[in-house]
Amino acid sequence: MITSALPPSREQSSTRSKDESITAWALAARSGDPDAVDLFVRALQRDVRHYVTYLGADPQSADDLTQDTFLRALGSLHRFEGRSSARTWLLSIARRAVIDSIRYSSSRPRLSDTDDWESAAERTQPRDLPGFDDGVALTELLDTLPDDRREAFVLTQMVGLPYAEAALVSDCPVGTVRSRVARARTSLIAWLDEAEHPAPVAAAA
Repeated sequence: MITSALPPSREQSSTRSKDESITAWALAARSGDPDAVDLFVRALQRDVRHYVTYLGADPQSADDLTQDTFLRALGSLHRFEGRSSARTWLLSIARRAVIDSIRYSSSRPRLSDTDDWESAAERTQPRDLPGFDDGVALTELLDTLPDDRREAFVLTQMVGLPYAEAALVSDCPVGTVRSRVARARTSLIAWLDEAEHPAPVAAAA
């Protein structure tokens, strides 16, 4: 079952403290501190990978996109001034990396090889919702959401970004993010409820 983000101030304080530490590492990494670079990458690698995967990128390319994101970020650290959290800044770079990847892929001729057509065939196989693993269910249900709602939900409910920072990453008003998250949550809860309580099949006449 999907639940809303937890509001307790203790969790918010913990997240804020973590973000402050990550931002401090990013600022220290600007001067070439190798330990700070390592801490910065380790702290955000999981968030970036989750984000690029759920944003609509091919799961098989998620590792490449994650690496591309950090390469872009490390090459641009000299321009990072800490005006936003390092996590928000990095996820904005990840978003651009995904968009660039999609544009590049769409401009290339499609190559047919065994791995590609087998993966495509597996993705198009029908799946019966009732009874399969909750994690798989959520992943597949997220894929059915419109791109903007999926992004807002992943940023706030899965990556844990505050709404205001999610708005910065998505380049839209914070109210829009809240609306997208609410609609995404409503859709997901309805779909999961339907999966748990499927409509009975009408008996043949």
